[in-house]
Order: sequence, then structure tokens, then C-alpha cells
Amino acid sequence: MLNTREYEWSDVNVVMAGRLVTGLRGVKYSAKQEKELLHAKGNKPHSIQRGNKTYNGEITLLQSEYEALKQASGGDILDASIDIVAAYGNPNAGDTITTDLLIGVEFTEDNTEWKQGDKFQEKTLPFIYLDQKSL
Repeated sequence: MLNTREYEWSDVNVVMAGRLVTGLRGVKYSAKQEKELLHAKGNKPHSIQRGNKTYNGEITLLQSEYEALKQASGGDILDASIDIVAAYGNPNAGDTITTDLLIGVEFTEDNTEWKQGDKFQEKTLPFIYLDQKSL
């Protein structure tokens, strides 16, 4: 049995709008494709037909990172189109670095929420993007 090391949060790095995001609290992205069973003669499907692919995700930032992104976007993040690079792995621990490039990211919401007792502001920004490449 091998004692393998798993990736952890401290191994995640995200570059957005050309800068390393140090106030990153979370990142999530996914690719989806429409799929449908094709039925013809008989009662079992003959094949699986494929349709459109869609890409979406969300990033959670501290307020200071959001303000830097807003400034880099000319004051409105909803008008910006950027690329996001997400990499994880620690080469010092012998990990292979996994890198994903999210191309043509555009934010779909710009929301703010404060609650009593908050010690800091956290912003979760949903986005869509055009394509995803593994580097």
C-alpha cells in the first residue's frame, strides 16, 4: 500500500486578469454537454447523440481582490472578458502540476451581501466562458 499525498487548498493558484489572486476563497468550474439517447427499432437505444457544450463556474474572492478586479475591468466586472488560469499541485512535494485555462470568462452577476457579525466581505461571482484547455 502506498501513502500518497492528495492535492490540498494550499496547492491551488489562480491567475485572473493577469495577476495572481491572493484573496481567493474558492473556485469552481465545469464543462457540460447535451446528450440524448437515440431510439429506433427495438426498445434499447442505438446511440448517444451529442449536442452543445456549455462552460460555467464561480469564483469566491475577498473584497480587496474584487476591488482590484473591478479596477482592472474599468469599473464594471460585467463588461470584462478575461482568461483565468487555475493550477494546482506542489512541485516541492513531488506533485505534478495540473493547469486549466478558462478562455473568454465573463461574469454574469455582481452581488454584495453583508450579515451581522461579518469580519470580512466575501464575494461569489458566477461566470460563463467559451472554452477550457488543459496545459
